[in-house]
Amino acid sequence: MLDRTQPESSSNAEDSASHGASDHDDKPIAQGWRPLNWIKRAGQFFFALSFSSLTRRIVSLNLAGLVALVASILYLSQFRAGLIDARAQSLLVQAEIIAGAIGASATVQTNAITVDPERLLDLKLGESYGGPDDSLDFPINPERVAPVLRTLISPTKTRARIFDPNGSVLLDSRDLDNVRTLPLPPPSEKPGLVERGTVAVRLWINRGDLPLYRELGRENGNGYVEVADALEGQKRSMVRVNARGEVIVSVAVPVLRSRAIHGALMLSTQGDDIDQMVTAERLAILKVGGVAATVMIMLSLLLASTIAGPVRRLADSAESVRRRIKSRVEIPDFTRRRDEIGHLSGALRDMTNALYKRIEAIEMFAADVAHELKNPLTSLRSAVETLPLARNENSRARLLEVIEHDVKRLDRLISDISDASRLDAELQRQDASPVDLRRLLGTLVGVANETKLGHDVAVEARFEGRSPTDTLSVTGHDSRLGQVVSNLLANAQSFSEPGSKVRLTCRRVRGEIEIVVDDDGPGIRDDALERIFERFYTDRPHQGFGQNSGLGLSISKQIVDAHGGRIWAENRAGPADADGAATVAGARFVVRLPAL
Repeated sequence: MLDRTQPESSSNAEDSASHGASDHDDKPIAQGWRPLNWIKRAGQFFFALSFSSLTRRIVSLNLAGLVALVASILYLSQFRAGLIDARAQSLLVQAEIIAGAIGASATVQTNAITVDPERLLDLKLGESYGGPDDSLDFPINPERVAPVLRTLISPTKTRARIFDPNGSVLLDSRDLDNVRTLPLPPPSEKPGLVERGTVAVRLWINRGDLPLYRELGRENGNGYVEVADALEGQKRSMVRVNARGEVIVSVAVPVLRSRAIHGALMLSTQGDDIDQMVTAERLAILKVGGVAATVMIMLSLLLASTIAGPVRRLADSAESVRRRIKSRVEIPDFTRRRDEIGHLSGALRDMTNALYKRIEAIEMFAADVAHELKNPLTSLRSAVETLPLARNENSRARLLEVIEHDVKRLDRLISDISDASRLDAELQRQDASPVDLRRLLGTLVGVANETKLGHDVAVEARFEGRSPTDTLSVTGHDSRLGQVVSNLLANAQSFSEPGSKVRLTCRRVRGEIEIVVDDDGPGIRDDALERIFERFYTDRPHQGFGQNSGLGLSISKQIVDAHGGRIWAENRAGPADADGAATVAGARFVVRLPAL
């Protein structure tokens, strides 16, 4: 880390020096450019925010929902259907009025009544000549009807066609203009791609299940369904779509006089008359959709800033932890937020703290291991170097004893160090399972009584509970918990006098299982009650140096901590001595584990 810090400090010094030299010259310029720097930083922030993956997804999904809603409104809008119905009804009323006016304008041909003599001979007594099928002919005179039709059609901007009883066109409102327009021949060039695409989209949107409109021109009007029905005396309306995707609404009514059908009147909308109103309505919807999209984008960016920004900061901090840019990287604290980001921040902070603690523990463990291994190696090296210089067999034998002692000590240290180093990995890999402490402790006590580990010290077990069948179970690893209890029993036996007993008690204390190991030994010094759980610490005045590695209790504490429990040591109070001072009856080790 020093090689990183020194160049940075030197560069900072150079920068500060250069800034100090130019403060008087550049101060007005810096003050003038400060708002621009703020604008630049704000632009960079919004640029990074808007182009982050999470922000793009939030905005895209929200806009996709809005676009789908607007598209469905445009496609399924009832305004268009209602407009078409209203237009058809208005055209029908208008057609009935115009048809009545046309019927009233019909005249008798040649100012004479035509009588069929043969028809008169067929008349019976009491019958009169006439009726709906009489030969009185009142034809529609185009010259008289044209002014009436022009007057009634001009304000409505609709197209009117009059058909005779045979379906032939008598009059077309397009021919009533003072200036007659004729369709131009088709252009030599085909319409462009954009125009064809626009027409195709409009035709697809507007058509649905509507039939196509075909201009019959001067052909027989019976080709129109509504005209054929009108010539039969029925009113009819139709909705069609022409080749350009424009909606055409047409109605046909019979032209009557004296209850006789003299022709049919067909009214139809002109081109994009309805489409213009529908387009105006859709443009209004699109405007509202545009405003809603703007508001949604702003809200999405605000939402993304509360999600993507903190997540990015957490990711950058985690990346810094991985690269070890600094000695210790602090994860941003968002735990005040009562949401998933706050939970994620808390979890990352706890994980990082645990990681740093693990790294520090490994570093300390490595330092302690190096120190503990160095002592026997130094002693062994000195003995090996001195062995050739030994003058007699006694000196050589003592040196060989030292070498053998140091080799055993190294073997014991290496074994215990190996066990301690792989302890965490084993606890992480293995799945925890229910452990019956009654059965486990009974087995361990039986083994301790059989071996006694070179000491004539028995072990007595007692299980306290409401009944002998009460379960004393915890969740964990039975082999490692057995290692803890075996270590405590062996430790108590080693400090007890021959012929004494070590007492093991197991009971339930509220939501925990308590295991107590008592011995009748000399107890533990007050200043060593906490230190005995440190690595490589040993306090055995009655044993020779190097007989223990000092890792047993440390490993036991590590196992208990991994199971979510606690372990501590204390002295049992004995009877007061002659001077009234308190005495120690022995040591006590207490282990508490969460009950299953």
